[in-house]
Order: sequence, then C-alpha cells, then structure tokens
Amino acid sequence: METIHSLQHLEIKGSGSRSMHADWHLKLNNQPKPIIIFCHGFKGFKDWGTWDLLSQYFAQAGFAMLKFNFSHNGIVAGNWQELSDLDAFAHNNFTYELDDLGKIIDWLVNENIGISVSEIDLDRIYLLGHSRGGGDVLLKAAEDSRVRKVATWAAVASHSGNYTPEELAYWREQEIIYVQNSRTGQLLPLHYQIVENLLANRRRFDILERVQHLQIPVLVVHGTADVVVPMEAAQAIVAQAPQAQLFEIEKADHVFGARHPWNTPTLPPDMQRAADATIDFFKKSK
Repeated sequence: METIHSLQHLEIKGSGSRSMHADWHLKLNNQPKPIIIFCHGFKGFKDWGTWDLLSQYFAQAGFAMLKFNFSHNGIVAGNWQELSDLDAFAHNNFTYELDDLGKIIDWLVNENIGISVSEIDLDRIYLLGHSRGGGDVLLKAAEDSRVRKVATWAAVASHSGNYTPEELAYWREQEIIYVQNSRTGQLLPLHYQIVENLLANRRRFDILERVQHLQIPVLVVHGTADVVVPMEAAQAIVAQAPQAQLFEIEKADHVFGARHPWNTPTLPPDMQRAADATIDFFKKSK
C-alpha cells in the first residue's frame, strides 16, 4: 500500500466571519486525482468517529479526500473532538452550510490549498454527505455546476424536521430550544432563526424539488435499520432525482456501525460496504 499524505486543520474563511478547518488525505504521486469533499451531519464534525479512517480509505483508493467542519458546527480550533462553541451551534442555519460548501469549492479553485495543484483534478469534484450533510450536498450539487457527482449516506430528504405546529409555536415564543446530544448528555441550543432562515429560502432548501433538476450521477446509500432517518427518505430522493441509484445495506444503522470515539484500525463492516459502493460509483459512473 502506498503512503497516504495527511494535512490537517487547514484554516478556511467560512460564513459569518467564522473560520472552517479542513483535512486532506491523498497519495502524493503527481497524478491528478478526483476530489471528494465530505460533509458531516447535524451534531457532527470532521474528526468524529471513523471519518479520519474513512478519508484514508478513499485516499488509498485513488481519491483526494477533503473533510471539513462547517463554520457554525460548534467546534473550536484545538478542541477537535467535542462541540464546545454552543453559541455558534445555536446560530447555525442552512444558508451558512450551503455557503460554507460553496466557499470550500471556491478555495479549491482559487486559493493556496496546501498541496500542489498537480495532485488534484478540478474537473472531477465530487460531494459526499452524511445525514443532514447528505441533504446539503444534494442542494449544493443542484446549484453549482462545478460538482460532477454526488453521493449521500443516510441522507435526509427534508431540512424542515418533524416539529409539530405546537412545538414550532413554542420555539418561536421562547426563541430557543435545546436538543440533547445522546452520546454526551450535553444540551445543545438552537435559536428560532434557523426556522426563519428555512422559511425565507423555501425553494433553495427544498431537497426533493431541487434534486429533480440534477443532471449528474447520484448515489443514495442507506441502511435498512436506520431509525434516525428512515429508508423512506432515501426512496423519496431516488424517486425524484433523474440519475439517482439506491444502494441499500441490510440491517445497517444511521452511522453504519461507527461510534465516537473509534479506536479500531479498520472500518466497521457496514461502513466499508458503504465506502466500497461509493468508490465504485465515483470511479465507474458517467
């Protein structure tokens, strides 16, 4: 196996005057490689669980893998393993996330990216997103022609959530609610502005409407035992996206067997199946 080059915590200007940080994994061989940009999900971050191991796995398969933290995901530089900036987390919204992803692509094209441009192929920019990040990559692919292929893992089919009218009314009145991080017990604040942002940009954030306009290959990977985002979400996306294909993983959960922290040197079997299907898709799809 060839040595994988790792470059971590590169600082990139994000939304709202905040910074993002990104990691590269790739082989340095002066061969232009397709770029995979990985987007984490809600309550996620680039150094969660298996994401670093996954990035190395894609690099070994011949890709240049870039994973990053959204600007308002709650991670502070130097504390890469836990959400600690709860004010930033509370003020996150979908405009920030889509604009962050656009800034990542702009950075690849126009900025000092930490590696030689001979190592990457800017005509082969692919997106991969998990959970809420899966919804984000579908939306970004629909509005940015620089994206040539997109894959989702356990993606949401809507950014509106499952709040009842009564819950939304309470949220609007209180201006803030709290969601629990089931892993840590931490109460994470969410300001009502995320709902206002969603309502003000209905069409831009309508995943099932926007994917109808995608004219690029789409892979939708989903576990049949996902109780966080049920299989129906994957089926809804595939039904609307003209060039989408569904890859089901029997009995796989929302994180494909991964956990945080992850101290095993190999991917969990379900995640390896997801990774192999995604590698095959990115290499073979037209």
